[in-house]
Amino acid sequence: MKRFRENDTFTNVIQPTREEVLTDFSLKGRWNEFFKNDHPIVLELGCGKGEYTLALAKKNPDRNFIGVDIKGARFWRGAKTALEEESTNVGFLRTQIELIDLCFAKNEVDEIWITFPDPQIKYTRTKHRLTNQEFLKKYHSILKSDGIIHLKTDSEFMHGYTLGLLHGENHEILYAHHDVYNNKLHSPEEVISTQTFYESQYLETGKAITYIKFKLNY
Repeated sequence: MKRFRENDTFTNVIQPTREEVLTDFSLKGRWNEFFKNDHPIVLELGCGKGEYTLALAKKNPDRNFIGVDIKGARFWRGAKTALEEESTNVGFLRTQIELIDLCFAKNEVDEIWITFPDPQIKYTRTKHRLTNQEFLKKYHSILKSDGIIHLKTDSEFMHGYTLGLLHGENHEILYAHHDVYNNKLHSPEEVISTQTFYESQYLETGKAITYIKFKLNY
């Protein structure tokens, strides 16, 4: 509860009610006013503690990053650190990811990162997978025409499920590998140079980290 109260005082945290999002979210189409610039906008969906959002923002000062999660007590740490470090290109949005298309306007987002989402393996949970058909359509509705989506996960199931869906719908796969830290070729620097807290723990146990970079062709 202390973290929730502190989030209310953070200038880099936006916490609309569900009703506000469903009716007329004030920042939709106006996120450039929040950041006070017209730099490209990058989202991290399910940002957790926000460490990945922060790391990407530090490496890309000419881009704006928004961590999205429904659990404000998690991203409290990232929001607090961003303020302490005066990282002006970082923001956090507390909302459900299924409402993402109501929080951003068409062509407002340049990139989306989905980092270590719950794979929702049970068939009955298919509708909750962040790369299912319905979610992809929502992402497409807010991404620019050349917008990119990144999926980084330790779940072989999620990796395979997403690849199969992308191939089946003829989307453009720019890069895919089932073990980016043990790739004999070259893994993208942006992928292997940034890690979440749990990702570093996975690597210590020898668990493979998978990655897909793709564009949507609707």
